[in-house]
Amino acid sequence: MGTRTHLLDEAERFTRQRGFDGFSFADLASSADIRKASVHYHFPVKGDLSLALIQRYRAVFADRLKAISSTHPTAGARLLRFLDLYRAASDGGRSLCLCVALSVTQIALPEETMAELAAFHRDVTAWLETVFRHGQSDGSMQHVSDPRAEAQAAMAQVEGAQIMARAAGDLARFEAAIATLVSRAV
Repeated sequence: MGTRTHLLDEAERFTRQRGFDGFSFADLASSADIRKASVHYHFPVKGDLSLALIQRYRAVFADRLKAISSTHPTAGARLLRFLDLYRAASDGGRSLCLCVALSVTQIALPEETMAELAAFHRDVTAWLETVFRHGQSDGSMQHVSDPRAEAQAAMAQVEGAQIMARAAGDLARFEAAIATLVSRAV
C-alpha cells in the first residue's frame, strides 16, 4: 500500500470516528508514522484531503451499489443490502459513513468537496429510485407509491439513523430508525 492510500485510509477512519474537524495533519502524520511534511506533500491543504476522500468514497460506493444490483435480482433484497452498507459503516454506533461525517461538517469543506458530496447523494438517491421503481414491478417491496420521493426519504432516513446511533453509541438506535424500510422488503 502506498503512502497516499495509507493517509486516505487513516483520514477516513479519523473522519468517520471524530469528524473532519476532529483531527489535524499532525494527528494524521503520527497515525501513519510519517513526518507532517510528508502529509503536506500528498495533500497540500486539508481541503485537498477532503476532496480526495469523497472522490474515493464515491467510486467505492458506486462499485458496491453495482455489485448489489448485479447479485440481488429483487428490489427488496437490494434495499436490504443497501441498509447493510450503512449498518456496517455505523460500526456498532461508534462511527459514521464518510458521506454523513462530511455532511455534518460542511462549513469547513471547500466548494469542490461539497460538489462531490452533492454528486454522491444524487447518485445514491438515483440508485435508490431505481430500486423503488423495480419494487413496484417485481412485487418485492410493499406500498411503493412515488419512487423518487421514497428514495429521497430513504436516504435521509439511513443517514439520520446513523447520526442517532452515533450520538447514543448504540446500533439499536439505527435499527429502530430503519425498521420501516426493512419492513417494506418482502
